[in-house]
Amino acid sequence: MTTAIRVRGFSHYFGGERTLRGLDLDVERNEILGIIGPARSGKSTFLCALNRLNDLIRGSRIEGTISVDGRNIYDPDVDVVELRRKLGMVFATPVPLPRSIYENIAFGPRLAGSHDRAGLDATVKDSLEKGGLWAEVRDRLDSSALKLSGGQQQRLCLARILALKPDFILLDEPTSGLDPISTMKIEDSLRKLKKEYTIVLVTNNTKQAARVADRTAFFLNGELVEVGPTARIFTAPADSRTDDYLRGKFG
Repeated sequence: MTTAIRVRGFSHYFGGERTLRGLDLDVERNEILGIIGPARSGKSTFLCALNRLNDLIRGSRIEGTISVDGRNIYDPDVDVVELRRKLGMVFATPVPLPRSIYENIAFGPRLAGSHDRAGLDATVKDSLEKGGLWAEVRDRLDSSALKLSGGQQQRLCLARILALKPDFILLDEPTSGLDPISTMKIEDSLRKLKKEYTIVLVTNNTKQAARVADRTAFFLNGELVEVGPTARIFTAPADSRTDDYLRGKFG
């Protein structure tokens, strides 16, 4: 497999607090990497470091490197806006725009300069299909996105990211507030999407990581304890702390 993201000696600080400690981690192309760990283990901070969302918080600073497709994303000349398009992010709480379903998807491409109606129509359809929502909304694209259920709104937010044609999809607890059926639909979409995209999934649901992740990384107190094939992590972890977490002894 080809390494798409290479993390070496990466630490992150908010002011005087170190939130990530000397991470060494590779993400392979077209895999789903699951990241698990208890609260305040650094999972979400790491995810935001991948597209530099932490830069928006005062006092954020880093040590080490994160390379995406061979380039250190913290080099001064990196176009951060383009980086965030390339590494699209879906958050735990869906935030659809107060517009129609169609306009939610078309909004980003329009900002990027796409105004051809036929092209936008094709992008909207393709993105909603990949997000697993097209069949449910194809006859009501002009209705408000705010009328969708929570699970549908989350799939809409996923489709909105896909419309910008990213190379990577970053997901931070994308099903934490959803019912089992909505969760299943998103997980089904992720399995299909990894054929075209590299996916990093932060989840507090260890069963979700076991279901969909090709490899799983366990974070604890800002450190990467271990990473490996998901089946091995869940059946024969190399570190006793991983085993304790999976057995529910803490977290």
